Amino acid sequence: MKLDKNNRDGRLSVREKLGFGVFDLGGNMMFSVMGFWCLHYLTDIAGLTAALAGFALMVGKIWDAVTDPAMGFISDRTRTPLGRRRPYLLAGAIPMGLAFWFFFTVPNVSGQTALTVWAALALVLFNTFSTVLNVPYSSLTPELTGDYHEQTSLNGFRFGFAVFGTIIGAAAVQPLTGLFPSPRQGYSMTGLILGGIVAVTSLLTFFGTREKKQAKAALPPEKFFKTYRAVFTNRPFVVLVTTYTLHITALTLLQGIIIYYTKYIYNNEAVATPAMAVLLLVAMAFIPVSVLVAKRIGKRAVYQICFIILSIATTVIFFLGHTLGIRFFFAVMVFAGIGVGFNYVAPFAMVPDTIAYDEARTGSRREGSYYGIWTFCSKIGSSLAALLSGLILQAGGYIADAAQPESALFAIRLIIGPVPAVVFIGAALLMRSYPLDEEACREIAAKSPSGQQ
Repeated sequence: MKLDKNNRDGRLSVREKLGFGVFDLGGNMMFSVMGFWCLHYLTDIAGLTAALAGFALMVGKIWDAVTDPAMGFISDRTRTPLGRRRPYLLAGAIPMGLAFWFFFTVPNVSGQTALTVWAALALVLFNTFSTVLNVPYSSLTPELTGDYHEQTSLNGFRFGFAVFGTIIGAAAVQPLTGLFPSPRQGYSMTGLILGGIVAVTSLLTFFGTREKKQAKAALPPEKFFKTYRAVFTNRPFVVLVTTYTLHITALTLLQGIIIYYTKYIYNNEAVATPAMAVLLLVAMAFIPVSVLVAKRIGKRAVYQICFIILSIATTVIFFLGHTLGIRFFFAVMVFAGIGVGFNYVAPFAMVPDTIAYDEARTGSRREGSYYGIWTFCSKIGSSLAALLSGLILQAGGYIADAAQPESALFAIRLIIGPVPAVVFIGAALLMRSYPLDEEACREIAAKSPSGQQ
């Protein structure tokens, strides 16, 4: 790979983009499994109450309050012959796969307390190795290119792989678990198989990318709290990461409740997998469309479009989905897939712009610190969604794997409808205050100490 060319004009070869992007086939598959199946697994397979399942998920995410920012700080200051970020892909690949398997293997214990302790510890382990991989990986983005449109293209490749991984995570769980004699054994073996995929794709990105050498003087000199004070005084980043947290909260609400909706509203659990597949296949088709549209109207506008589409889709499902049946539900999944396709690339293409803004303002680059906060906030959003879902289900009188009272059915409809719709609308409104368009980014690049990479 010819990094000298990359350093001259910010352009990347297709091989470099593929090597970078393949990580997210495994990474997004993993998060797709957790988003679509985790709460259902904890309640209907492991046997936790909905509230305790949500609590265990929250414990795991609180741990990220330490690990994500710390990992970003550490990777910014790492200096090895392999680079600042790639060594962590090598070190974390196999432990991450094993942690994924461990979480989906229910221990031979009884009682809600013991199960809750196991679930919380397994999620802490999972989130630790997730941090070791994902913060350094995301931090590679601005190091590979500083070109405004090339960042969008690079993330287009990344999220092409990501959607394919998401489809695997959403569609493979039911068929794989069904191959084994019991649901618990099925989930354990599925965790082992999918965990292996995560490990392999992480290693492929380690071997498929190269980092430019960092001079010791170029490494950030600030201490921990000064570093993150600079991050949180970067207004464009604060607006973007807050919007993204709302985005992940709403999207995780939808992912986690689809299996409940098909199982208890339509009394047809098997519908969940093809519905997810339709949603994600449409999303995959619209990722390149979103890249082209972003070049015309800007990244911010594309991001807002996704929120508008998804808020309409969730509102329609709430009012009509339970009466008009499965075919109508699939039609709404097609429409929602357009919104999901538009939400992949834009936010990740905007993060490097906020980092460049910070460099122009302060003279320092803190990619790892920014992506540490970014991944932390995404996990906070997903954990809030899991906790909120668990509490709403519990309040509605949800009974695991049984006929549901009307109050529980209404709770399921709330989680797939008005609750995420309100959050999506809030995200769209907040994004209006994001200030960095293409012209502003070109001015920033001209003032930056490093210029375009």
